[in-house]
Amino acid sequence: MFEQFTMGVIEGFYGPAWSFAARAGYARFLRENGFAFYIYAPKGDLSLRKRWRDAWSADDRAALEALRDRYREVGVAFGVGLTPFGTQSQYGAEERRALERKIRDLDALDLDIFALLFDDVPGVPADLAERQVAITHDALAVSEACGFLMCPTYYADDPILDKVSGPRPARYLETLGAKLEPRVRVFWTGPRICSPEYSEAHLADVARRIGRKPFLWDNYPVNDGPRMAKHLHLRAVTGRPHGLATWSAGLAANPMNQAELSKLPLATLQQSLQAGDAYEPQRAFESAARALWGPALAAALAEDLALFQDAGLDAIDADARERLVAKYRELASPAAAEVVAWLQGAFLPTEQLLAEFAGTGL
Repeated sequence: MFEQFTMGVIEGFYGPAWSFAARAGYARFLRENGFAFYIYAPKGDLSLRKRWRDAWSADDRAALEALRDRYREVGVAFGVGLTPFGTQSQYGAEERRALERKIRDLDALDLDIFALLFDDVPGVPADLAERQVAITHDALAVSEACGFLMCPTYYADDPILDKVSGPRPARYLETLGAKLEPRVRVFWTGPRICSPEYSEAHLADVARRIGRKPFLWDNYPVNDGPRMAKHLHLRAVTGRPHGLATWSAGLAANPMNQAELSKLPLATLQQSLQAGDAYEPQRAFESAARALWGPALAAALAEDLALFQDAGLDAIDADARERLVAKYRELASPAAAEVVAWLQGAFLPTEQLLAEFAGTGL
């Protein structure tokens, strides 16, 4: 897998996770819109992150098996992303055995893709790259997945990462690139954590540093940060030109907390990559919204697009919020219900999420 450019979705956000019903509902949507894979990696699943040594409950395990089967039915590859918290600070025989047990447990899901994720984890030793290479190669030796992805701790050129995690070690990316096995694809979010666009020059420079084309972790339309949670990212994608299929190894789009509404910008991605100079974002937005939900909801979202995406919740006073809630309740659809829930504050950050994002400005 990943021998050529491929596009998929990674459920890799903070905050309220999707339901398993919503995840299953994505299988056909992804297949019909040019997405070849789905990776399950929500930050809120502690069995994949801060308590990664713990097994899933029997119910969650069964739900994941059913989800895998659903994606297999429609021909979309299924993957899981694991963040072995603490291993980059302490990785001895005990941690190695625990990682092997965890990967064998994940292998029992018969994964197509395994992603080892070191994003947003504490502890930056001077030999960070070497440690992560060792952990990655140990995981690679055990995993039976066909495709293997790795996310560095410094996954963008954004100085916010140095502010939050500490200064990146000298030649961190270059060391990863030189020492990682060639078949390991390396995630990259771009010049910023949430990059408005990708250029050929930037991606060529990153490819030089990591010794392979970057695999884009595209943080659009994600809206999981304390600031972004007050906005709905609904516009058609821009800054994702058709050249990405040549400049990068692949793209995994990270969607919003709102599963149904995320379909709108995601549905425009394939067109952006294929149409080249003929791509018209506004027309793509209108076409996708009508195809997904019909003309009435499409017209409503077009009317309120700037308010929802640019101004956000803080710009909507109580009276306007009440009118908007009534408006979208009348439209009666899963997407409209998500608008209502967002207007009513259902997706505002919790204290725990605020602590996760402290100092990032996101």
